[in-house]
Amino acid sequence: MSPALLLMVAVLALPLAALIVLSFWTQSGFTLDRTFTLANYWRLIAPSDREVEWMGLTFRLAYPVPAILIIKSLVMSLTATVAVILLAYPMAYFLAFRVHRNKAAWIILLTVPFWTSYLLRVFSWKVVLGYNGAINSGLMSLGIIDAPLEFLLYNPAAVTITLAHSWVSFIVLPIYVSLEKIDRSMLEAASDLGDSKWKRFRRITLPLSMPGTISAALLVFIPTVGDYVTPELVGGPGGTMIGSLVQQLFTKQNNAPLGAAVSLVMMLIIGAMVLIFLTLIGYWRMRARRAA
Repeated sequence: MSPALLLMVAVLALPLAALIVLSFWTQSGFTLDRTFTLANYWRLIAPSDREVEWMGLTFRLAYPVPAILIIKSLVMSLTATVAVILLAYPMAYFLAFRVHRNKAAWIILLTVPFWTSYLLRVFSWKVVLGYNGAINSGLMSLGIIDAPLEFLLYNPAAVTITLAHSWVSFIVLPIYVSLEKIDRSMLEAASDLGDSKWKRFRRITLPLSMPGTISAALLVFIPTVGDYVTPELVGGPGGTMIGSLVQQLFTKQNNAPLGAAVSLVMMLIIGAMVLIFLTLIGYWRMRARRAA
């Protein structure tokens, strides 16, 4: 395992260690002060008498932008994750329980969206949601609206829709695997004992497939919460996420230490939420054993 371990140290451990060290430094203009300090972290939580309101929440912080964007990114990512699971689960269920021939062909068809560039998929939603896009053109041709709708693009909803579309086909496969592993004899026994289709799904199929479903949700949540490309292309000012702030701190604002601190705080929050996901996986595995 030495080659793999050396590669992980080189591309993961060392950059992370450098990011941690950088977060305890400060920068003023082009001068980097390597004196150890907690100033960057204090700036993220420093109180203020000035109130800033966002979506009904009140922030009393001297620098409220990171806190607002972190909450906003978590909400948008969780919304996209829920949307992906709601779209992917029926597809995976159909593939596992209703398709009996040519399953390999169906699986290959599910991977077709990955044959195109991620950027092209994002740009396609700009074509659909744009001012002169497919939706506005269609509604105007039908006489439903007189002028193009301007709220379809460059907002959090556009980012969430694009993220959900980009990840749904990728998540079908792990959910399908968890459904495919379910012993069909258990479902037959439940039917023989008088369970309806819905009751059989609620008592057997859902608990047994939930660990795989939560794992799939984890695969969506982690990368989408720090996504940078999608908010930049379809989000606009209203759809900005925390990744955009980190990029600006490292490049445009020339404040890499503060950007490192924001990144690490976001990583800790994501790590805490991952632990919650893993706890849920353990809970549903315990329920699955009881169901078995």
